[in-house]
Amino acid sequence: MCFGRCARCVGYKLLILALLSIVANILLYFPNGETRYASEHHLGRYVECLHGILGGGFLVLIPAVVLIGRHKDNCCGCFGCEGCGKGCVMFSSVLAAFVGILGSGYCIVISALALSHGPYCFTRRERNWIYPFTESSGGYLFEYNKWAACQEPHNIVQWNVTLFSILLVLGGIEFILCFIQMIRGILGGLCGLCSSHEEVSP
Repeated sequence: MCFGRCARCVGYKLLILALLSIVANILLYFPNGETRYASEHHLGRYVECLHGILGGGFLVLIPAVVLIGRHKDNCCGCFGCEGCGKGCVMFSSVLAAFVGILGSGYCIVISALALSHGPYCFTRRERNWIYPFTESSGGYLFEYNKWAACQEPHNIVQWNVTLFSILLVLGGIEFILCFIQMIRGILGGLCGLCSSHEEVSP
């Protein structure tokens, strides 16, 4: 059974998702388009985890490139090298998908933790930079009247909630696609192995 065409389609989807994750993570470094908070080290701990750049970005680009590289629909060889055979193609697909699962999983975990803990901001009550919503365990997400507690950066709660939610969704989609592709690669490898045994048998 040949999974080349579908794998290539998944690869392009992962490529787009990875690029979107990188952009979303970069935007987290510049609340409201301002650079001074990054230079003054007034960003939250989860912003600096690079979960969108490294996890949902570069680590997901690996399976994307591998799957897009399977450009031949006849499934012969790795990246067009017919000598490698179907086994190499399926193994590379499974391995790359596993790397993508690790990266997207990292993106999901950090995004969820960031949404749960809330942003790092300057509050009028404490007159200091703190995490004012840590004890709410994510409850602040539905208590819009408390968002005004963050005085600086302006609208930081909306900024973080929007971008971390986007990264959470992107990571979830990447995880699902990579997991499905890994299963398809394993099944494809098993089917190819069975077919080769049938051909050898008299």
